[in-house]
Amino acid sequence: MVGDLKGLERYPYCGHGVILGTIKNDWQDRDEVLAQFGTWEGEAKGAYRRYVEEGVALGRRPELVGGGLVRSLGGWSEVKSLRQRGAKELSDERILGSGDFVERIMKEAEARWQRHQVARARNTKVERWIAEVCKKRQVSITELRSGSRRGKMPEVRAEVARRLVEGHGITIAEVARQVGVSTSAISKTLSRGNST
Repeated sequence: MVGDLKGLERYPYCGHGVILGTIKNDWQDRDEVLAQFGTWEGEAKGAYRRYVEEGVALGRRPELVGGGLVRSLGGWSEVKSLRQRGAKELSDERILGSGDFVERIMKEAEARWQRHQVARARNTKVERWIAEVCKKRQVSITELRSGSRRGKMPEVRAEVARRLVEGHGITIAEVARQVGVSTSAISKTLSRGNST
């Protein structure tokens, strides 16, 4: 594609030129890469350039070619052999490791994603419930979260706390974060409400 490293620095279809500052892509985080090579930009760019030059001098390395399965098995010949025997190995080009390892990582990622989705849906509902109480009591969410004890704010906060904890099973700690007070303040608010 390019004749030499100078050509690579101007080649728009890879990130090398962006890292060295000859091409601009706002979506590419060049600072993260340069931070691996030095503290100051000039020093880091020089070290990165030397690193790439040394890599080119090593030539084509089969162990670094291909996706996760190819690299995990040690090259294309192993993949072909596996296929000829009719054996199957779970793979993902983003993950380097055995099929069992890939499967475990994918399950963990799926479980993490599911937990994130559940938490996100719950947070959306919590925000909606808080907005309903604030609208009914004619206070802003910003006022509620300010921690103020003036006027009707303690009553509104108590109503939100009861609704979320007793009505929807939201933890006291989460309610405290949502309304801008400590967990002990929410606990006291709820205990006062139960004693009346």
